[in-house]
Amino acid sequence: MKIADKITDDFFRDTNDVTETVKSIINDVRKNGDSAVKDYTKKFDNTEIENFEVSKEEIENAITSLDKEILEALKFSIKNVEDFAKAQLGSVKNVCFQADGAVLGHKIIPIEKVGCYIPGGNYPLPSTAVMTIVPAKVAGVKEIIAVSPKTKPVTIAAAHLAGATKIYKIGGVQAIAALAYGTETIPAVDKIVGPGNKYVATAKKIVYGDCGTDFVAGPSEVMVIADESANPEFVAADLLAQCEHDRDARAYLLCFDENFAKQVDESAKNFLKTLKTAEIAKFAYEKSVAYIVGNIDEAVEIANKKAPEHLELCLKNVNNEVDKFRNYGSLFIGNYSAEVFGDYVSGTNHTLPTSRAARYTGGLSVFDYIKIQTFQKIEDAELFAKYASILAEQEGLFAHKLASDVRKKH
Repeated sequence: MKIADKITDDFFRDTNDVTETVKSIINDVRKNGDSAVKDYTKKFDNTEIENFEVSKEEIENAITSLDKEILEALKFSIKNVEDFAKAQLGSVKNVCFQADGAVLGHKIIPIEKVGCYIPGGNYPLPSTAVMTIVPAKVAGVKEIIAVSPKTKPVTIAAAHLAGATKIYKIGGVQAIAALAYGTETIPAVDKIVGPGNKYVATAKKIVYGDCGTDFVAGPSEVMVIADESANPEFVAADLLAQCEHDRDARAYLLCFDENFAKQVDESAKNFLKTLKTAEIAKFAYEKSVAYIVGNIDEAVEIANKKAPEHLELCLKNVNNEVDKFRNYGSLFIGNYSAEVFGDYVSGTNHTLPTSRAARYTGGLSVFDYIKIQTFQKIEDAELFAKYASILAEQEGLFAHKLASDVRKKH
């Protein structure tokens, strides 16, 4: 990790442009369907596959193969994510009220069919199955399609236990394209959610409009803001936890003393000596940066501009500073609020906006699986017709005015 005292404009730019490569794969899948998906699965995942869908027998075998402790951990995670999603859903209600003789309102309607992307290229991520599928189930989505490359039994089990209706053994850009447009065997969905590498994230950008997507979610990133009260080993471990996702993951440390940054760096290098994922983690860690800032206000300004996916505040007077931060995927307050707890078991979602998308959206939640759709019922139209007619004429839309005027007489 490089230690610097100056932030350049490049710090706030996304330099992971793979658009042309991704477009060509999407177009191929749109044109050639299953055969293209098979070709790219063989090319990128080194896997030859005939039947995309996970069978009932495979699901049963996956569940029975799990150690008891793993099964308990999955169920604990599912329960906490489900409880939080139910609490969130309970915060929104159907609305119906009268205004000037009209009955107005909105209805909360679940999306009918969603696709949940579960990364699996470097590691199996059953936790992402929980995070993407459980809120969909709570929202009332009828068809929940899960896709994951190099699918491991633990991911299959997690997806089934979380509530997936179908599970497919594909990933990458080809899976996003298949979900967006459908193939001979994979149904097109109304919305795609879930994190992924830069190729998956770009694919979601490209298909948006033909189907819905949640937001840009990947590659992973964390920013830790720490003062002298923080534990350097805690901070180092949290930085490495993001770096091990993939080579494009990034970790950022904002602190107020160069000596603290050096302590963190020393701890991280010690951890890397024995870390089983050191090959990937070390590469990403060496591309990451620690910045020495002058005061908390400077740190706040940088964090709000960067809008990191995960923001950890390891500060002595953290409660005095929390409300200053506005842009983040998810916030972790205090030395013991490890980002990894949010990844797995606390109940909030770990599918979070990256690439500064937290400036305009929060993380994945039950709200991503519902539509708030308005309605109106008007029986006495005289007052509405009067004023709508005036505004339509002002805009020069005379058929609009006509549609309003004809109702004045009835």
